[in-house]
Amino acid sequence: MNEQTAPPQKENNSRKGLNKQDTLVLKIILIAFLIALSFIPMSMIRGLISEREQTANEAAKEVQQKWSGSQTLVGPVLTIPYKYQDEKGETQNGYINYLPENLHISGNINTQELKRGLYEIVVYNSTLELKGTFSIKDLIGNDIPINNLLFEQTTLNIGLSDLRGINEQATLEWNGQKIDFTPGVDSHSIVSSGISTKITPQQLLTNDSVVHFIVKLKLKGSESMQFAPLGKTTRIQLTSNCKTPSFTGAFLPSEREVSNDGFSSQWEILEFNRNYSQIIKGTHRQINTPDGYTILDSGLRYASEAIAQSSFGVNLLFPVDQYQKSMRSAKYAFLIIILTFVVSFFVEIFQKKNIHPVQYLLIGLALCLFYTLLVSTSEHIGFTPAYIISALMTTSLITFYMIGILKIKKTAFTIGGLLACLYAYIFFLIQLETYALLVGSIGLFVILAIIMYFSQKINWYNN
Repeated sequence: MNEQTAPPQKENNSRKGLNKQDTLVLKIILIAFLIALSFIPMSMIRGLISEREQTANEAAKEVQQKWSGSQTLVGPVLTIPYKYQDEKGETQNGYINYLPENLHISGNINTQELKRGLYEIVVYNSTLELKGTFSIKDLIGNDIPINNLLFEQTTLNIGLSDLRGINEQATLEWNGQKIDFTPGVDSHSIVSSGISTKITPQQLLTNDSVVHFIVKLKLKGSESMQFAPLGKTTRIQLTSNCKTPSFTGAFLPSEREVSNDGFSSQWEILEFNRNYSQIIKGTHRQINTPDGYTILDSGLRYASEAIAQSSFGVNLLFPVDQYQKSMRSAKYAFLIIILTFVVSFFVEIFQKKNIHPVQYLLIGLALCLFYTLLVSTSEHIGFTPAYIISALMTTSLITFYMIGILKIKKTAFTIGGLLACLYAYIFFLIQLETYALLVGSIGLFVILAIIMYFSQKINWYNN
């Protein structure tokens, strides 16, 4: 009887072991499914971050539209029309734009913050002084006969990208004589928007070899201040209370100093550093077309594009980058979720504890909730404090939840400590720019090595 019943007993043991192995495989598959399921709320959270960033940008644009946008200063430019005869002997109109011999711009930019709901938008008030000279030799020494120049129609034009930013009446001192500006520019000038004034032949053609000018402007704007290097030698000196300037455009400052009180910067650009000359001609002629007369403009359009490409200046926006940093941290969510689930699974194996799939799901939701806490809190107190608070709240929640599940405080606090280290590593990683990929790759390699080390201690065929 004993010999007959022995074989069935071994078969039952084999089935029992196989069932345990199948249970382990099933648990791994279920955990993998829960990890994949956690990416659904994470995609919704990334959409939320993008939406909040778009709302902040719209609020900034709305304030800028009511205050004033970014300012680009071009000028001053002398525009003088002339007459010439084309190949058919017909008289046509042409226009010459003379750029300054020397141009020195100095000014101060005072930034301030305006509130729009939750969002703070940076705007500024500036005081600028433009000094320089025009060469009389350039005016009368070109290839156009002086009798063809219509000096009585001469205008001095200053280009401004947003006229709403003019705080006070701009003043011009031309060879010691004060002249008032009027809104709008000569339609044949190289600038399309700004202020201008008439210059009489008596004011222009003096006995001196140069004419001196001083222009004083008070401009308000937002986001940035840009300049065009129109002088043979252009020098620009700026000071500001902005502590986080970003110098942009075709040229960087030759000298700069940034401190907690603001910044000071200086540019010096020569005419050889740009792709246009001091004298810019534009010819206008009318030709017959099926639709009637068409006015062709040559020279001015190219010069305007070249001037725009040579502009430079400073970006004065305070770095409101919590949304970019939140998005970068959300991209590492898969790493935190996977590692937390893997550590929980290893604890379940080594400590011989059972963690229900619903409990895994709740842990995953807590990890996802970290990012909504981060975004909502950072809008009020900034990214760094919000990250610390959100990480502490999430780590504490999961730690105490693990205490209730495992009934082992030491193991639960170990899991919480590892999670805190992981959040610290992600925070350090998103602060990096140049070495982010290198440090991230090395960190992932080390983490994978640790997982492989502990995984080899598990007997995958015997639970």
